[in-house]
Amino acid sequence: MATQSVNFKELRHTCDFSGWATRNDYPCSDGRTIKKNAFIKDHGKKVPLVWNHRHESPDNVLGHAYLENREDGVYAYCYLNDTDQGQNAREYVRHGDLTALSIWANQLKQNRGDVLHGCIRELSLVLAGANPGAYIDNPIAHNGDDDTSEARIYFAIPDEAPKMNLKHSDEDLETESQETDSETEDSEVVAHADDDKTVKDVFDSMSEEQKNVVYYLIAEAVDEAVNGGENVEHSMDMADEFQNNQGDEEVMAHNVFSATTDNLEGILQHSAEEITNVFESARLNRAGSLKDHFLQHGITEIEDLFPDYKTLDNPPAFIKRPDGWVSKVMNGVKHTPFSRIRSRFADITGDEARARGYVKGKRKVEEVFGLLARTTDPQTIYKKQQLHRDDIIDITDFDVVAWLKLEMRQMLEEEIARAILIGDGRSTLSDDKIKEEHIRPIWTDDEALFTISAEIVIGSDDTPNTRADKFIDKAVRAQADYRGAGSPTLFVEPNVFADMLLQKDLNGRRIYTSASDLATALLVKEIVPVEVMKNKTRTVTRSEVGSTTSSIVSTTNTLLGIIVNLTDYTVGADKGGAVALFDDFDIDYNTYKYLIETRMSGALTTPFSAIIIESVPASE
Repeated sequence: MATQSVNFKELRHTCDFSGWATRNDYPCSDGRTIKKNAFIKDHGKKVPLVWNHRHESPDNVLGHAYLENREDGVYAYCYLNDTDQGQNAREYVRHGDLTALSIWANQLKQNRGDVLHGCIRELSLVLAGANPGAYIDNPIAHNGDDDTSEARIYFAIPDEAPKMNLKHSDEDLETESQETDSETEDSEVVAHADDDKTVKDVFDSMSEEQKNVVYYLIAEAVDEAVNGGENVEHSMDMADEFQNNQGDEEVMAHNVFSATTDNLEGILQHSAEEITNVFESARLNRAGSLKDHFLQHGITEIEDLFPDYKTLDNPPAFIKRPDGWVSKVMNGVKHTPFSRIRSRFADITGDEARARGYVKGKRKVEEVFGLLARTTDPQTIYKKQQLHRDDIIDITDFDVVAWLKLEMRQMLEEEIARAILIGDGRSTLSDDKIKEEHIRPIWTDDEALFTISAEIVIGSDDTPNTRADKFIDKAVRAQADYRGAGSPTLFVEPNVFADMLLQKDLNGRRIYTSASDLATALLVKEIVPVEVMKNKTRTVTRSEVGSTTSSIVSTTNTLLGIIVNLTDYTVGADKGGAVALFDDFDIDYNTYKYLIETRMSGALTTPFSAIIIESVPASE
């Protein structure tokens, strides 16, 4: 928690040293950029000061720091403790051996590579930081007994830092001279280093100038690994390029190490030690390339940096069969306000019903005709769902109850429409079956009174073109026996519809340019493809009478289409039996239950009002 009563003016005079914990708008080597006021909530906060982000042991705690949010970033006033580690750190800072600071933060909110908000958990003294603006600018600020003159130590700051060949004291110049004299010796040590030495041991033994070369090469290698070399142009040998550009600020702006990001649960850690582990691992494992190791030691759990998923369909879209035919059926049938339907017909097609001529003196014969009747009773059809009340409350993106009720209504209507056209297809033993004596399917209705059977013989040598041609011929011819109302509609299996539309003449041109052209050729009002008609078959048994014998023949018929005007199909429901939706709450289980149901009957009520077109296999 931030301490608002911190006196920063006093801290400037009492702290052991101070510097920038992080700077705004400096591109860090991990690709992220900290924006202004990203850590404003940490203003006045006291955080631990540790060594190199090592949290595994209290021995790594060097002291503490107070954070001040400024216009340019977060400034830190650091206090070292009296432990051996704290006192050693004091000397490192005083001597200028350690100049970089680094933050460890989590609870990050980011926009692409920009860090907008976060919470700093600790500040670390590090060999090198990822943020080029994080540096100690006031080492050992308050020790009046120390004669060491105050110096401003910079770390790779493009706009403020002096060039690295600018020295701050005679001691620095003398050190530079000593390092230059020992360059040959140091180079030889690197070239002939003992295999038992670690990469860090070899690196620490280098002169400053040699380290600068390593810094440059590392930066180039990281850029090559991360960007695939897109931003690196090698027009000359790397060493020659560095030699030619010594003193140039762009070269000096390369970071010492390319810091890694441990981004588990949105954590930002700017440190450079892991780069040493990368090189050591590469040496021990004899990796094929440095690029491979940088990829392996890069950002873990990188998916946490991705933006949140955006819902495109809210509420979720239903994956369903094409259902345009459902509304055609439900809106096309005739409705009556009673559910028990009786159909009665007098058959006057026989010769006995014909009018007769009279011969004087002969007896007149009474007309004889049959009376046919059938009844249809209702059945309840329903869908039931339930939702836990906790789930209803927790789902806030959309109205889940309304969404669920919509699904229930759609599926109920599809099931009724299916039962009217072809039946529900369930086994007669199933408790869920919509029974044929209550909702009579047009496909399997009585051929002796209500439907006209039109069968197409399909042989193995038939092509889609010939099959379509046979269908059109049979559909047109069968309408000679059609007795239904007005102009009928063709409900057709989708593949048959496609075959007819794709029919071509002998010149390869399409015969029908549109569905309306095809409907005209079929003598129907419109053509409606029905998804649930696919692969529907039934076994038909008939008695065939020969000149001397009779036999029973069974065939497997495949449904291709139904020609019907649905005004000849009557759906009945008593008052209260229409489609209704019911809600109920189960207080014991904290659950809402939803029921949609109807109690209805349905049947063809006009004789010979439907034509059933099926295919049968050719006899072998």
